[in-house]
Amino acid sequence: MDFGRQPLSDAFRDPADTSEEFFYRLAVGACADCEMVQMMEEVPRERMFHEGYPYYSSGSSVMRDHFRSTAQKLLAEHAAGDDPFVVELGCNDGVMLETVARAGVRHLGMEPSTGVSEVARDKGVRVRNAFFEKATALRIREEDGPADVVYAANTFCHIPYVDSVLEGITALLAPGGVFVFEDPYFGDVSEKASFDQFYDEHFFLFTATSVRNMARRFGLELVDVERLPTHGGELRYTLAREGSRTPAPAVGALLAEEDKRALTSPEVLSSFTRRVGENRERLVEELRSLRDQGRRVVGYGATAKSATVLNFCGIGPDLLEFICDTTPAKQGRLTPGSHVMVRDHGAFTDSYPDYALLLAWNHAEEIMAKETGFRDAGGRWLRYVPDVRTT
Repeated sequence: MDFGRQPLSDAFRDPADTSEEFFYRLAVGACADCEMVQMMEEVPRERMFHEGYPYYSSGSSVMRDHFRSTAQKLLAEHAAGDDPFVVELGCNDGVMLETVARAGVRHLGMEPSTGVSEVARDKGVRVRNAFFEKATALRIREEDGPADVVYAANTFCHIPYVDSVLEGITALLAPGGVFVFEDPYFGDVSEKASFDQFYDEHFFLFTATSVRNMARRFGLELVDVERLPTHGGELRYTLAREGSRTPAPAVGALLAEEDKRALTSPEVLSSFTRRVGENRERLVEELRSLRDQGRRVVGYGATAKSATVLNFCGIGPDLLEFICDTTPAKQGRLTPGSHVMVRDHGAFTDSYPDYALLLAWNHAEEIMAKETGFRDAGGRWLRYVPDVRTT
């Protein structure tokens, strides 16, 4: 599926900036051999992850609780021996490793974006500002010894050069160590037609089948899977050295389910593409109708994934008055490509609109509980996953 020219999802622009924006072609394909779903063109990593990277993992209370419990689970199940060592790829602001550090466990966070990593250091997290690859892994092993756990959340799917990363993980892991990672699950994307999960940072959209096939090439084995509700539907994968652990029953069950659903068959992919096209038409039609009726419509959540929605659907300031977001680094700036103004949360609550386009749909439950005043004032939410509707 080709989503056309897309901007960098986190390149929010100063309104006074007249420089040329960077665009790339967002096209997605599925491999007929290994069943991997991935972007067809790579965006240079330095353009996405840098000092000004504006996403903070601690921004959601739901995600803070998720990472706290994840850290406790990793420590209890995989790092309970003498002097364990935990490494996280893409540790962001240290929301997960903070719990590991407080437990007195040796750890290291890998984070190329220096701005968020400084927040992690302030929490007492040990961070190295670098991209993780084989050469990096070998240096870590030499300096700190083997890792009992290598963990990544919403990071591994960002990395096109998985060969170097997996070679590095194989070199870094202790004999009984595990690589645990969680990322958006293509099975959920397919079911919900959540096409905005495709954007510059999401190079891969994994399934248990594609991860199993990928892992085998590097002497690793898929030994566990766990469905997660976070970010609109994710899967947590656990890899270990081949033959070192007995795969959990959940692995075989999910592989069988994916085989039955034929997730990457031409028929299923064609159906997905058709549904996405229909949702795009309905969403734009609804926004134009509300505009023509004189209704105020704003966006809620200047998320990375919203770049795909706004640019693929051609939604700009003519259809959205503004987008509210709680991230200071985004406020007073224009959304990438579509150039809708981002304002603080007060702009939403000070004068409630008639409708709010829920761009941060993956946090719907948390947002709905928070924004009861909007509902009480007669406001309605406009949603587009899994279909276009008002609630």
